[in-house]
Amino acid sequence: MTSEISSLIQKAEQVYKQNFPLETCFERAIFFSWGCTIGDCTFCYMSTQPKDKKPQETKRRISSILAEFILAKNLGWDIGFFTGGIGVFSADEISLLLKAANEIIGEKIWLSIGPIPKKTLLQYLPYIKGVVGSTETINPELHKIVCPSKPLAPYERMFETASEFKLLKAMTFIVGMGETHDDVKLLEEFIKKYQIDKIHIYGLIPQESTMFQNTPAPTAEEQAWWIAKLRIAFPKLDIQCGIWEDRTERVSLLLKAGANSISKYQATKLFGTKVSQDIEAEAKKAGRKFLGTLTKLPDVDWEKEVERLSLDRKLKEEIKEKLSIYLKKMKENVNKKILLTQNENQQNFKL
Repeated sequence: MTSEISSLIQKAEQVYKQNFPLETCFERAIFFSWGCTIGDCTFCYMSTQPKDKKPQETKRRISSILAEFILAKNLGWDIGFFTGGIGVFSADEISLLLKAANEIIGEKIWLSIGPIPKKTLLQYLPYIKGVVGSTETINPELHKIVCPSKPLAPYERMFETASEFKLLKAMTFIVGMGETHDDVKLLEEFIKKYQIDKIHIYGLIPQESTMFQNTPAPTAEEQAWWIAKLRIAFPKLDIQCGIWEDRTERVSLLLKAGANSISKYQATKLFGTKVSQDIEAEAKKAGRKFLGTLTKLPDVDWEKEVERLSLDRKLKEEIKEKLSIYLKKMKENVNKKILLTQNENQQNFKL
């Protein structure tokens, strides 16, 4: 790490400490589909889906979606946002899911489903606290390449409407697609203009069959640079850092650079594994208390959690079934890690 980057991160860490408690958490983005009616963003997994497969066929089961909300609530995870492919669910379907999600977690949530027209946003208003614009990059020329059918203008209009409705506003930014450090000025101007409350700073995950499949992932220092710059420029901005299972070693650096929380991690699949333990250890290394858990299942009456909801009987039974599948895998991971640790301790004792 260069002295310039090191100095920048030290400054950003001080700014963070002056404005936030020394805590962090995992934020879960809950998806409702794996397809999109746009489907041509050149970095995105959804663009690799078979062209003859209708996006509506990529919907997740409602029971699976709601089971994940129940898990998130009881594991102490924040809901980063509720999201999925643009145009996959109707506005009425989204409203019903948002209402159920509110009941489960006991609060309104962030919504990221593309640019939402004013009339539709009004429909969602009882259930959401803010909207997320999947802006990805602010450089106009780069944006045309990475999001050819997803211009910024509709998101800008959505942010203006959100301000009118007194909703919070968030945006996404992906490091590693071709932006330069000079673009930070464009990003800062955008944040100021639309009074953005939160930003998700992701690092590019090169996807097969996209134009970025052979592009190296951005370094930890590069992702940290963007976070630190924004932390210094916007002391009270909520900054979330996206990681992946092969990037857990950068968590402490990104937190020191001024990130509030962590996301983009397959927390359900990898719950209780070594990489999840590493994330919690990285948070401690950064001097942060980790809220919630990625490693220990709480003592919860899961059936009671489902029964208290005002859902029909059939859906409740389907949610219980899906929860049991999730929990079985998570328990297997935890038990496997316990056994592995015991074996390692025995080997060390023999040595």
